[in-house]
Amino acid sequence: MKIAKVTGSVVSTKKEDGLVGSKLMIVRFESSTGLPYGNEEVAVDYVGAGIGELVLVASGSATRTAETMRLKPIDLAIVGIIDDPSGLE
Repeated sequence: MKIAKVTGSVVSTKKEDGLVGSKLMIVRFESSTGLPYGNEEVAVDYVGAGIGELVLVASGSATRTAETMRLKPIDLAIVGIIDDPSGLE
């Protein structure tokens, strides 16, 4: 898992059937010091994160471990919201 900040949301009027009903958010990865790195990416939001929140992001097959997600085309997912980032320093 990695730490990221939610920077926006994606509105898609047409998407793959497995993603219908899924909330898509734009995330930017951050180092433990809070500095952003890499490009922004789109992640499926499993937990109801909001713009500006620090989140935990899983990638690859770890995003599809739940039985209901096993066949969905998901490669990046928000799996947790960081309430207190003070322990990251």
